[in-house]
Amino acid sequence: MLTVFSDEHYIRQALLEAEAAFERDEIPVGAVVVCRNRIIARAHNQTELLTDVTAHAEMLALTAAANYLGGKYLDECALFVTLEPCVMCAGALAWAQLGRLVYGASDEKRGFMRYGRELLHPKTQVAFGLMENECADLMKRFFQKKRVG
Repeated sequence: MLTVFSDEHYIRQALLEAEAAFERDEIPVGAVVVCRNRIIARAHNQTELLTDVTAHAEMLALTAAANYLGGKYLDECALFVTLEPCVMCAGALAWAQLGRLVYGASDEKRGFMRYGRELLHPKTQVAFGLMENECADLMKRFFQKKRVG
């Protein structure tokens, strides 16, 4: 029997990934890709570990999901991510023709919505603000730790 989980369940899974990034001294962003009510990919930022500015949680999750599915289009998938994707990630989501994007906290400085929803594929559904406080608080704690340390 297939268990159907809520969006909150999946954003919590993304938060677990973000916490793993936090513990590894990476900017705490986590992502999961869901297809047919099943998590097929999960990732967190690894820009420091990989010394790669493109190693954002979304990019790594997209790659893992495409490998899992054996194809580059994720039109039947949803990406749950703790922070609003940047322009680079939004472009990748557009190329992947992502079916649905759900993010927690907004990113006023670097988020794609500064430039407009048109950066995504026209058919991509977008929801945001899910567990926004929890997602934003993790980011705040990370940068407070950086300033003190």
